[in-house]
Amino acid sequence: MQRERCAVANPPAFLTLRRNRDQVGRREVVIRRVLVGLTSLVLLAGLLNVFGQRPATSEAGTAAASLKVYAADRVRGGLIYEARFTVTAREDIKEATLVLDSGWLEGITINTLEPGPVGEASRDGKLVLTLGHVPKGTSHILFLQLQVNPTNIGHRSQDVALYDGDTFLTSVDRAVTVFP
Repeated sequence: MQRERCAVANPPAFLTLRRNRDQVGRREVVIRRVLVGLTSLVLLAGLLNVFGQRPATSEAGTAAASLKVYAADRVRGGLIYEARFTVTAREDIKEATLVLDSGWLEGITINTLEPGPVGEASRDGKLVLTLGHVPKGTSHILFLQLQVNPTNIGHRSQDVALYDGDTFLTSVDRAVTVFP
């Protein structure tokens, strides 16, 4: 049997082993690796909660009552999350009232409040939620479902104050950072 010879085309003149196979003098590979590395670092930072969503607990108390706020302090645009406010009465609270700083509403949409407060109002640009009577030794838990508006970026105060009617009881100082 005779073998037929196949003609192999000559490589184009602009292809060289040194440049095309060995990548000598080409920066594209380095640039590609740097971009993949940077993307990996951003993803890792997200996994480590650098950009938020994991809730944190802030609390304060006096002899009359304690207030605990459980909510994310770092969030991203578009994120839906929940905040939980726990009012524990160490003495009888006739008219428990939460006053939320404007940072709870600035660039953030409240989807729902559960259980619904007895009353809602505004005081100097702050949200006032009247919870009603909280007997001594019991707790009232209020949930807020929130969504961060996508164009909202920055750092905001989200302090919460607890009153019995007009009498100040305690407050929690906290802030939120909103990432794009």
